[in-house]
Amino acid sequence: MYIVPTFPTLSLSFQSHESINNFNFHNPQIKMQSFFLLLLLSSSFIHGYAQFQSKNQGFISMLITQNGLNFVKDLLVKKAISSIVSLQLPNIEKGTKIPFLGNVYMVLSNITIYEIDVDSSNVKPGEDGILILASGVSCNLSMNWYYSYSTWIGPVKISDKGSAQVQVEGMEVELKLGLENQEGSLDLKLKDCSSSVKDISIKLDGGASWLYQGIIDAFEENIGSAVENAITKKLGEGISRLDSYLKSLPKEVPVDDQSSLNVTFVNDVLLSESSVGFETNGLFIGRNDSLPIPNLGYKNLKLPIICTNLSKMLAITLDEAVFNSASSLYYDAKFMHWIVDQIPDQSLLNTAGWRFIIPQLYKKYPNHEMNLNISLSSPPVVKISNQKAGAVVYADLTIDVLEEDEVIPVACISLMIQASGLVKINGNNLVGTIRLDSFGMSLKWSNVGNLRMYLIQPVMWTIIETVFLPYANAHLSKGLPLPIIHGFTLQDAEIILSTSRVAVCSDVAFAESESDRHILQNYNSLSR
Repeated sequence: MYIVPTFPTLSLSFQSHESINNFNFHNPQIKMQSFFLLLLLSSSFIHGYAQFQSKNQGFISMLITQNGLNFVKDLLVKKAISSIVSLQLPNIEKGTKIPFLGNVYMVLSNITIYEIDVDSSNVKPGEDGILILASGVSCNLSMNWYYSYSTWIGPVKISDKGSAQVQVEGMEVELKLGLENQEGSLDLKLKDCSSSVKDISIKLDGGASWLYQGIIDAFEENIGSAVENAITKKLGEGISRLDSYLKSLPKEVPVDDQSSLNVTFVNDVLLSESSVGFETNGLFIGRNDSLPIPNLGYKNLKLPIICTNLSKMLAITLDEAVFNSASSLYYDAKFMHWIVDQIPDQSLLNTAGWRFIIPQLYKKYPNHEMNLNISLSSPPVVKISNQKAGAVVYADLTIDVLEEDEVIPVACISLMIQASGLVKINGNNLVGTIRLDSFGMSLKWSNVGNLRMYLIQPVMWTIIETVFLPYANAHLSKGLPLPIIHGFTLQDAEIILSTSRVAVCSDVAFAESESDRHILQNYNSLSR
């Protein structure tokens, strides 16, 4: 189990020897109308990072399954419909010579799509891109018509006008998208976009429309082309906006004042016949570390997704190196040092409470207040195996006696703590709880004689159980945010543990915020 290393001043259990800011793992709110994001590493990591270094190795992987792609496709179709409804097409003008009437000038204006329906749609990923096909598309249009002509009898101009309803049926729309990793960002390209209209019917109202239905029918081809061009153009604009959004995703997500997650994509996007996969390095980095441009020459062949339920929409795999990189970062930043001056059994922080455990301590410092000065001697090591997650922590516990304004170290005990726990999902966070499996201890040095460790062991057990575990679990309950785009929420998630990895397999739901809707409405009103 991974302990999120957050070490602020504690009001109940600990007091820091220096001022340290609270660490909170918050995903920045990112607005979008569709999907995706994640992470990589700086090449200048300090102690503890060398074992994780690789420009191309990914430690967090995301796989969007066919069901997940269908979900995203449905969102995109819904967005496309909302952007096309109320779309106004250019005017259509036409002049022709008709026997007995002469030259007739005709105009169709205020052509507006007011309703659109998609009977069925499919998304098909493949090695050369992602194909989205919508069939059975129908749309209804309203428009105004006008014609005028001069008769051969005399200089008399005849004109008429009215309105019309147009129904387009059997339309097919096809988009072919390319998705690549370009210098650590996702690059979405519209490779092809086409549409075709199968049938159009026009019904005129107003004036002597029944006389000129045949004339207006001559506009069918023009109207069909106008609808095809308008929808194709609108979809192209939508893909362009989505591409711009993907390129604008941050490559570094702040975690706190000291650390960030490098969210640069690594390796190729993995396109198969039923899924789209992404891979990121996923390690923690210091806030001041620079981000290198990754070497993208390595082609990823397989993502280590291990979900047993193939119907889930999304799978996210985190390697234990992600947690160990955080452990090393905070250790190197010297944040794993605490001074404990408050515990549930406060008598243990007075030499009188140790009278029969370390007699010389009480004899030398009778009824003196004490602190426990704890420093980790190395970064905690997280190990994940089948059905079990655990951590090993090595620490030195120094017993300090307080005498007036002086702090006197009197003994130091080395601890080796082994803990295991459960991993769960809370919202979009990976959370957990741990329990103590075992611990070992040895005397490092003492100024109060030779300590009887078998007497001290129950005290240490009590301190670990009543102080350290509740503190760790309080922070573990906040969790580690998973790389989920703002607006999407995991649903019915399950956790699968395997050798060195944690996999989260889940469905997703999407809830568009009011601000997202407002932005979309403003855009649609400006683009019409």
